[in-house]
Amino acid sequence: MRTTRGVCVNVVALVIVVLLATGQSRPTAQQTIDPAIRPGANDLGGVVTSVKGPEAGVWVIAETTDLPTKFAKIVVTDDQGRYLIPDLPKVGYKVWVRGYGLIDSPKIRTSPGKVLNLRAVTAPSPAAAAEYYPAIYWYSMLEVPDKSEFPIAAVKSQAQWLDVVKTNGCYTCHQLGNKATRTIPKDLGSFDSSVDAWQRRIQSGQAMIQMTTNLGRLDPSRALKQFAGWTDRIAAGELPASQPSRPQGVERNVVITLWDWAGPKDYLHDEVSTDKRNPRVNANGQIYGATEESTDLFPVLDPVKHKATQVKMLVRDPKTPSSKQNAMLPSPYWGPEPIWDSQSSMHNPMLDEKGRVWFTSRVGAPANPDFCKKGSEHPSAKLTPIETSNRHLSMYDPKTGKITLIRTCFPTHHLVFAEDANNTLWTSAGGPQSGVIGWLNRKAFEETGDEAKSQGWTALVLDTNGNGKRDDYVEPNQPVDPTKDRRVAAAFYGVGVSPVDGTIWGSVLGFPGYVIRLNPGSNPPATALAEVFEPPMPGYGPRGMDIDRNGVAWTPLSSGHLASFDRRKCQGPLNGPTATGQHCPEGWTLYPFPGPQLRKVTESGSAEASYYTWVDQFDTFGLGRNVPIATGNANESLLALVNGQFVNLRVPYPMGFYTKWMDGRIDDPSAGWKGKGLWATYSTRTPFHVEGGKGTTSKVVKFQLRSDPLAR
Repeated sequence: MRTTRGVCVNVVALVIVVLLATGQSRPTAQQTIDPAIRPGANDLGGVVTSVKGPEAGVWVIAETTDLPTKFAKIVVTDDQGRYLIPDLPKVGYKVWVRGYGLIDSPKIRTSPGKVLNLRAVTAPSPAAAAEYYPAIYWYSMLEVPDKSEFPIAAVKSQAQWLDVVKTNGCYTCHQLGNKATRTIPKDLGSFDSSVDAWQRRIQSGQAMIQMTTNLGRLDPSRALKQFAGWTDRIAAGELPASQPSRPQGVERNVVITLWDWAGPKDYLHDEVSTDKRNPRVNANGQIYGATEESTDLFPVLDPVKHKATQVKMLVRDPKTPSSKQNAMLPSPYWGPEPIWDSQSSMHNPMLDEKGRVWFTSRVGAPANPDFCKKGSEHPSAKLTPIETSNRHLSMYDPKTGKITLIRTCFPTHHLVFAEDANNTLWTSAGGPQSGVIGWLNRKAFEETGDEAKSQGWTALVLDTNGNGKRDDYVEPNQPVDPTKDRRVAAAFYGVGVSPVDGTIWGSVLGFPGYVIRLNPGSNPPATALAEVFEPPMPGYGPRGMDIDRNGVAWTPLSSGHLASFDRRKCQGPLNGPTATGQHCPEGWTLYPFPGPQLRKVTESGSAEASYYTWVDQFDTFGLGRNVPIATGNANESLLALVNGQFVNLRVPYPMGFYTKWMDGRIDDPSAGWKGKGLWATYSTRTPFHVEGGKGTTSKVVKFQLRSDPLAR
C-alpha cells in the first residue's frame, strides 16, 4: 500500500511539474469553469496568469500549419486575464501568450473545445521586454539634427529632413526600427566602422537606387553617421525611452486572423476584398493582392477554405521591361540573387460591382502609342499630349479567368470607382511628374472595347484669373498672367471621389505637399478646374488619402499627424490669384498619431510614418460610419480615429506588421461582429525583415471587433 501510494504521489507531482514547465494548467474536477470562457466545440478559452496574478491586456495566439495555408488567430485578455478564441477550424494548434512586460510563454499543443489556462512569463529584464516593442519605439531613438543646424545640403529645415527619413523617403518601402534594421546583420560583411556598414547596407538588393537616392536628398555623409550612431547606441545596450501600453478599452475586443499567402520572395503592395462603394459585394469571397515589382503572380486567398493560390498577370508586349534588370549589390538575405522579376508591376487592386478585380499594372513599354501624343486627334491628347506612361490598367474576371489589358496614355498608381452612371474609373499617377490625372469611362469601354476612345486625362489647372471657368493658362515655370489661369506641376498619389458632389480629390507628394480638389466639369479634358490646399505647419508631407461620406478629405502626414480637410470651413475665396495653397488653413485639423516623437523634435506629432488613410464609410468594422483609419506603419497597427481619440489596433504577431492600405467588407449584415471586418496585408517590400526572418511570407490580416473581449 505504501509503495503504491508513493508511486501515485510521485506521478501526481510529476504531472504538476510538467504542467508548470509547459506553462499550462487544466481545471480539476473540483474547479468550476467560468461560463464566460467555457469553450464551444470550435473555441479555446481560459485564464492567463503570471507570478503577478491575472494578466490583463495581453495577447493569446493560436497558430496552425494543419490547414492548406498557415493560419493564426489572436485575441486579447480582459481585465481578469480571461480569454476566448472563437471559431477555430478543427485542427491542432500551438498556443502561447505575448504581451508588453512579458516574454513569450512556452507554446502549448492543443485543439479547440478545451479550457486552456496559460502561464505568462514576466520579462527578466527591460532589454528582454523591449524586444517585443513596436518599431516606432526603437526608431524614435534616432538623433535628429537640431533646427539651428539647418540648412543642411539641399534640405532647408528640420521638417523637410524628417519628411525624407519618414513617410516620403526612408519609410516608403519597409519599417525602420524593427530587429532587422536596428541591428547590422553579420551576413552583410565586415567593416571598419558602422558608417561603412550603413553605406554598404543601403546598396543591397534591387531597391538600392531608391535607397541611395533618398539618402542623397540629405547630406549623405552626415546622414550615414546619424543612422550608424543610432545602431551603435542600440548595440551598446541603450533602450527606448518610453514603453508601449497594453491594449485598453475597445482595443481588447479585437480578434485578428492571419493567413499566409504569396511566396517568401514576393512582397505585396495592397489587397482588396470588396467594392469600395458597396461593401456587401463579394461576401465571403476571395481576397486579391497586388505584388508590384516582385512577381507577376498575384495571390488569391480563400478565407473560408483557408487556401492560397496564384494567378499570372499578363502583359501585351513581351518586351515590357522587368524589375529583374535593376542594379544591385548582394543582399545579406539573398546574396547576389535578384529576387524580384515582374513585368506587370501590379500596384493597386479594386473590385467593381460585379466582383471583377481591376489593377493598375504595366501593359507594355513606357513609350506611348501615337493616339496619346502630340498631333493626335484624341480630345485629351490635343490639349495635353503625353509621350510615356509606366503603368496602365488591367482587369481579372474570377468567373471566367479572363484578363483584359488596357493601355492608358496616362500613368496609373491607385484607382477608385466613381458613383456615377459610367462607373468611371479614376486613377492617380503616383509622383507629381506627369502633371495629369486620368480616367476610364468603364461603360463606354465595356460597350465598345475601344481603349483609346474610352479614356481621358487632364492637366491640373487653377482658376487664377478668378472668372469661374477654365481659360488659357500659363505653365508652372512661367510668370503669373492675371488674365490667364495657371497649371500646377502636380499629380495625385492617393485618389478619392467625393460622394457629395462627385469631385475628385488627391494627395500630392512633396514638401510641404498638397491636397487637390478637381471639379471635372462638363468636358473634363477642357473644363476641369483644380483647387490646391497646403497643410499648415506643423503639418507636412501627405501620402495616401480618402474621402468620407460628408466630403471631408483625410490624409496621413509625415509630420506624425492624421489630417482632415473640410472645404466647407474655408472663409476666403477658393479661386483667384491668392488661392495658391495657403489660403484655407482653417479647413485643416491635425491629430497627432500615437507613439513617441523622434529625438530633438519639439513639435506635436510622433515618429509614426503612416502610409495611407482609408475611411470606413459604411461601418464595416464596428467603430461607426465615416471613421478614418490610418496605417500605423511604425506602430505595427491600424490607427482608427474615433471622437478625436485613436484606437490602436496592434498586430502583435508576427512582429513587423506594415500595411499600405486596407478595406472593409460585410459578409453577413445579420451576423453581428462575425459578419464583417477589415482586411489588410503585410505590405513591406522586405518580408524577410518580419519576425521569422528569411522564408517568412506576406500575410492577409483580418480585424474584427467584438462587443467585449469574451464575445463569441
